[in-house]
Formats: sequence, C-alpha cells, structure tokens
Amino acid sequence: MTLGPLLIGIYVFVLASFVGFEMITKVPPTLHTPLMSGANAISGITVVGAVAAATTGAPTVANILGALAVVTATINVVGGFLVTDRMLRMFGTKKRKVLKAGGAETAAGIATDGREAVGK
Repeated sequence: MTLGPLLIGIYVFVLASFVGFEMITKVPPTLHTPLMSGANAISGITVVGAVAAATTGAPTVANILGALAVVTATINVVGGFLVTDRMLRMFGTKKRKVLKAGGAETAAGIATDGREAVGK
C-alpha cells in the first residue's frame, strides 16, 4: 500500500486551508455580504451532491458521510442566509413614519399634496 495519493491529498488540503484563511482575512467588510451569498450558493450545490451520495439504501460509509454532509451543508446554508439577512437589514433603509396628509395615509415620505413629510 502506497501513501502517495493520501500524502498528496493532505498536502493539498493544508495548502488550501492556508490560502483560504489568507483570502478570508483580507476581505473588506463591504464585500462580506456578496461573498456570503456566493458561499451559500456553493453550499447549496454541496447539499445536492451530498444527497446524490447518500441515495442508496444500504448503510455504507459513503451513505453515512453523505447524510452528515447533507446536515452540515444545510446548517451552513441556513446560517449563511440568516447572517446575510441580518446584515442587509442593518444597512437597509430606515422605516418611515406613516403620515396623515389630507385624510390619506402615506408611508413613502412624501405627503399626497406634494410637500415633504416630516420625520422621515
């Protein structure tokens, strides 16, 4: 038994871990939300692949690992969307007060008679 392919796999994993860590630490906060959305899409693809890996009925190592991959990738997708939603709400527009102008209510910040609403 040769350890060549195993050592190459470990080598690639370690190098990818270092490169990934360096790339993530260099991301400015303004790009975090778009990158999180991209990571969610990749995790969605992981869920599809894991479901394909866990499709047979016999309890094999591949099926158990596939089921574990489905669970962890689903947690990653849901958590990523929750974080992205929270960040978008943080930077989103502020809610405007509903005003009564001439008997009509408006939430757009402009009264129905053309004057700007107070307390936007």
